[in-house]
Amino acid sequence: MNDRGYYGGFGGAFIPEILTATFEELVDAFDGARSDPSFWTSYVDLMSTYSCRPTPLTFAENLTSHFGGARIYVKREDLNHTGAHKANNVMGQGLLVRRMGKTRVIAETGAGQHGVATATMAAKFGFDCTIYMGEVDVERQRPNVFWMKRLGAEVVPVREGTRILKDAINEAFRDWVTHMDSTHYVLGTACGPHPFPRMVSYFQSIIGQEARRQILEREGRLPARVYACVGGGSNALGIFSAFLDDPVELVGVEAGGRGLDSGQHASRLCSPDASIGVAQGYRTYFLQDDDGQMRETHSVAAGLDYVGVSPILSAHRETGRIRFEAATDREVIDAVALAIRKEGLIPALESAHAFAQAFKEAPLLTRDDVMVINQSGRGDKDIFTVADAFEDPEWRQFIIAKGERYRA
Repeated sequence: MNDRGYYGGFGGAFIPEILTATFEELVDAFDGARSDPSFWTSYVDLMSTYSCRPTPLTFAENLTSHFGGARIYVKREDLNHTGAHKANNVMGQGLLVRRMGKTRVIAETGAGQHGVATATMAAKFGFDCTIYMGEVDVERQRPNVFWMKRLGAEVVPVREGTRILKDAINEAFRDWVTHMDSTHYVLGTACGPHPFPRMVSYFQSIIGQEARRQILEREGRLPARVYACVGGGSNALGIFSAFLDDPVELVGVEAGGRGLDSGQHASRLCSPDASIGVAQGYRTYFLQDDDGQMRETHSVAAGLDYVGVSPILSAHRETGRIRFEAATDREVIDAVALAIRKEGLIPALESAHAFAQAFKEAPLLTRDDVMVINQSGRGDKDIFTVADAFEDPEWRQFIIAKGERYRA
């Protein structure tokens, strides 16, 4: 990365002039924190006492036996406080907000996990909090909306555009322009203008540091492959970062939706529908048409339903350091079912994209090989979507009965 936030030809900070001073303040604060050894120490201490770090690395014995190939390990970010890797980033940014002396935080969220994590951080640090969430995501992630409000956050449904994650990001930036003196935008993934990609990946790197140490302790060797789902890219960069200089194949798995040839997906790095452009403050691959207008996206997983991707991942795509694949909605639902039945693990729909690709490839490796899957979140937030996909009649009847009770 150069000092202007470029990774190869990707990244940068395409921001309105009114935000220039705010971004300069953020860059200075972050650079100061990174150069202060006590800051990382305080961050690790916070995550070990308030969250669940280090999160365990679980040997998936039954899945390993089922596929008959590589030994499968799962990095358990689902056991992190608030149920996902999102806490790593928001708690780090919370320490930075306190260091800057600001009193209010705002955030965008798609799957709701980042929203819950930000609201949790705000409650702990005593910040005012506003969360922007697309109206479509509000409906499909209602349990997370409930918890955000209980934690004291104002949740603002975004009714413009396609009413999903990219529209929530736009609204959060509009808020920040109006309240930048008192407010910090806790961007949830490694996207957006510099320094956000660098900052978010810095805090998420704790995943990879732990995973690398844990697999060496358990197996005495590095894995052949590491898998992570890719929406914006924060959990993938988090676990991949520790293995970039190792002879380990890194596999990022995007949302294939209803198939890459259907036009109903959210795959930016392995789809002909994506091209390089500038939007939301940075340069990367976007799902856009020939006129630069953003296409509609689709994924069964709200957290992967986004038109852009981290500029850091785009740079790794260009160099070939990371291989990118796509898993369809059907493959993801099947992977959730298998992980539940074989291991008692309930991955979030986002994380299940990584499981789906790993399940395809595990039988192709030898019994001497090791693979690690990053389970970036837990699946209880997806109960409505998963129950519908499983066509569970008892669940359907439960929902109908609940509705009738409320109407009465």
